[in-house]
Amino acid sequence: MNDLPRMTSALPALVCAGLLLAGCGSGEAAQENPGQPHVQAEERIVSLTAAELDEFEIQLATAAPGTLSVAVTLPGEVRVNQDRFAHIVPRIPGFVHSANKSVGDAVRAGEVLAVLDSRDLADTKSDYLAGLERLELAEATFRREESLFQKKISSEQEYLEARQGLAEARIALRAARQKLLALGFSEAYIEALPEQPEHALVHYELTAPISGAVIERHISQGEALSADAVAFAIADLSTVWVDLNVFQKDLDLVREGQPVDLVTTGRQLRGQGTIQYVRPIVGEETRTAIARIVLGNPDGRWKPGLFVSGTITVDAVAVPLVVPRSALIMLDDRTVVFVETDEGLVPKPVTLGRETQTHTEITAGLTPGARYVAQGGFALKAELEKGERGEGHAH
Repeated sequence: MNDLPRMTSALPALVCAGLLLAGCGSGEAAQENPGQPHVQAEERIVSLTAAELDEFEIQLATAAPGTLSVAVTLPGEVRVNQDRFAHIVPRIPGFVHSANKSVGDAVRAGEVLAVLDSRDLADTKSDYLAGLERLELAEATFRREESLFQKKISSEQEYLEARQGLAEARIALRAARQKLLALGFSEAYIEALPEQPEHALVHYELTAPISGAVIERHISQGEALSADAVAFAIADLSTVWVDLNVFQKDLDLVREGQPVDLVTTGRQLRGQGTIQYVRPIVGEETRTAIARIVLGNPDGRWKPGLFVSGTITVDAVAVPLVVPRSALIMLDDRTVVFVETDEGLVPKPVTLGRETQTHTEITAGLTPGARYVAQGGFALKAELEKGERGEGHAH
């Protein structure tokens, strides 16, 4: 445009697609379309009122120095917090008498999930009850023999045999008690065991060790279970893990304590967290390390299995002039920024430097202190194009 010859006042204005161009047509042709708007050759201007600026949600800012944050973006996945996760196994073989909980049910710590009928459990409880009886008998025998021995009525051999019998009874009872404790029974339950009805000897209750939600169930009524079969899985989903895959080239940049901006694939969910753990080894198959964020999930929206991206700010660089990327508009195959002048808003070509996901350095075309459109430039571009067609506010 700067190479156009100067036009004298006697030469008719030539209008072609809203721009003053040499060679577009004759003066007579221009006179046949007197209603077309006149758009300046040197620069195009959009003039809008304050009300129209508000209507188009156009935001102005002042060009100034800034800081570009250097960041890395890593893929990852939401996982169950393994510190708040439990597999429930019977610990003893049996048949499923009843199953009280299903997948998705909320449970409290200690709540009964299912009841088994177990012959092995009946044997274990019987051993304990028999041990109580044997201990009581052994104590009575020992007291009698001790009294007779002190009175020189019975021999020392009979006294020692009675004491040995008492010790063996105590050992046997302690062993039976330890088996019950290993099966998860409480001290109070074991103390009350002699008072329970006989049919309760075969019943074994699977209880929830933590509060949370049932996320797996692998039993049905009447099913036979082995001692190590996983019957249920419970997870407390009030917090979740977000495991990010750290590539080898980024290992020196990622550290514990760094803030992370998280977004799910599809961008339905966004959140922030802090790296709490970086695995010190690289996976043999993936050749990546793991950076883990423990993320609060009080409303349960962050569901295990969701894929996410995590952006970690690893450095910051000061630059002389920086604008948000929303200020950059493509116009006539050039990147421009709309700059405020006395006449209106003018698209100025700019040269770009370093950039991040949100901001870009401007190395030429914009000066510090200039007022520019930071948000809403696409609406101005549309108005400019309408004006060049004789429909809008450009002039």
